[in-house]
Amino acid sequence: MLPLDELYQEVILDHYKNPKNQGTIENPDYKGHGVNPLCGDDVEIWIKLENGKIKSLKSIGKGCAVSQASLSMMGEALQGKSIEEARQAVEKFKKGMLEGGELHFEEYPDLEALEGVKKFPVRIKCAVLPWNTFLEALESHPSA
Repeated sequence: MLPLDELYQEVILDHYKNPKNQGTIENPDYKGHGVNPLCGDDVEIWIKLENGKIKSLKSIGKGCAVSQASLSMMGEALQGKSIEEARQAVEKFKKGMLEGGELHFEEYPDLEALEGVKKFPVRIKCAVLPWNTFLEALESHPSA
């Protein structure tokens, strides 16, 4: 059996090499763009709602493995949630990364792989960038 750090590293690398929900959405309800100039991370997200829930969350990004894995995981974790449920999940994730909270998401356990990132404070911004971009999209960039 692999040590936990190695398992987490494998999950991050898998999301980096095989990102989920990659692409764009025509006529999104919301869209956002975020950049981390310190690391060169760049993410764009598109959100489409149906019946008050996230029907589709697509993204395109470039940058380090941490930011791109986090972007992929976020898309998976927020699919099907209402906007309020998604906001709560984002706040829980950010609290876990920034305030030492727990990164335990029963419905999407891959996020726990980012727990190891907290050992490297400079990388926390990489992990949080997609999540902040999601919130900013909701607040600042409605396309409807």
